[in-house]
Amino acid sequence: MTTAITLTPTRLGEFTVVDVRTPGEYAGGHVPGAHNIPLDRLDEAASALRTAAARGSLLVVCASGARSAKGCDRLAALGVEAVSLDGGTGAWAAAGHPVERSAGARTPWPMDRQVRLTAGSLALAGFVAGLAWPPAHWLSGLIGGGLFFSAVTNTCGMASLLGRLPYNRRAVGAVPFQETLARLAA
Repeated sequence: MTTAITLTPTRLGEFTVVDVRTPGEYAGGHVPGAHNIPLDRLDEAASALRTAAARGSLLVVCASGARSAKGCDRLAALGVEAVSLDGGTGAWAAAGHPVERSAGARTPWPMDRQVRLTAGSLALAGFVAGLAWPPAHWLSGLIGGGLFFSAVTNTCGMASLLGRLPYNRRAVGAVPFQETLARLAA
């Protein structure tokens, strides 16, 4: 079970902050001092995160708190204790707290918006194509089934795939992954 906390800037110094969003999302605005370790790379970063956790508490952050909760669960399975920021960077910024942005970064859409656009486009394409060729309606059904599965399991395969696209993997001014690991392990 993931522990979620509400954080104030005065308590921020108590934690090593790990942002599990894609580098593109991270560049668009993150909690000051956060280290970017994308959710799908937590296993690679386990040793550095274990070292950082030995020095003090880890705080895992994402946009809304959903991915950070998954990150905390994954870290717990790897033997690393961490807590999640309740409401993520969205709640942090809404409370008037500062966010850091990478200079010159072009910010991609948030992952949930990318998923909605892709799923909606594919479902619409399946419907329209099905008017000319009825078997194409299966595309809409498959997308609906995938969204149902995503809701039931609280996972999202489409978000995982979209997160691997180049515009989500690279960000202008972002610290390279290996350098981030070195900073955490130092």
